[in-house]
Amino acid sequence: MTSSDTDGLVVGAYLPREDARDALCGVSELRPEMRIGTASIRRRSQLLALEPTLRIEPLRGNIDTRLRKRGERGLDAVVLAACGLDRLGLAGEIGRRFPPDEVLPEAGQGALALQVRAGEEELVAPADDPETRRRVEAERACVFAIGGGCLAPVAAHHDGEKLSALIAAEDGSWVERRSGDDPAILAAELSALADESRRTSDTHA
Repeated sequence: MTSSDTDGLVVGAYLPREDARDALCGVSELRPEMRIGTASIRRRSQLLALEPTLRIEPLRGNIDTRLRKRGERGLDAVVLAACGLDRLGLAGEIGRRFPPDEVLPEAGQGALALQVRAGEEELVAPADDPETRRRVEAERACVFAIGGGCLAPVAAHHDGEKLSALIAAEDGSWVERRSGDDPAILAAELSALADESRRTSDTHA
């Protein structure tokens, strides 16, 4: 899900959210020098922050394809959205569901959104889950304010009590994480911290 709506379209309803966590498939824990497949630089940056010796390899395709390629390419593990595996009856492939304090999910992960033309929200309004909307809209607003999208090492997740967000270096050399209530304030804080981390990193390079 993008951090902003396409012109003329809006999210008319969010269905009740499922598991927003990322899942490690193939093993139950990270070990040094493992080969892990993922095309997400959000996941890449956080995994490398947890274990810098990991070898992250690009991996694309649908869920079945990625699981198959794990074996074909001899990867130790792949990282996928837990909700997708659950929905397809593939929860048995999951060795570990990363808690958000280890790997923060992408904004909106785990939620199904019904997109309609602006002005036609009433067509799907009965299906809307207000709590899911509250959380996901806060996450999307924060990521949009930071300036990141699905290809950036930016993440946001609302657990029902607080909004957590992060921005990171692609190589995991620094990760800035903060929690709060206001998406705009949180985004401003993270952007400032990220600028400082980049300057420090460049100085030490």
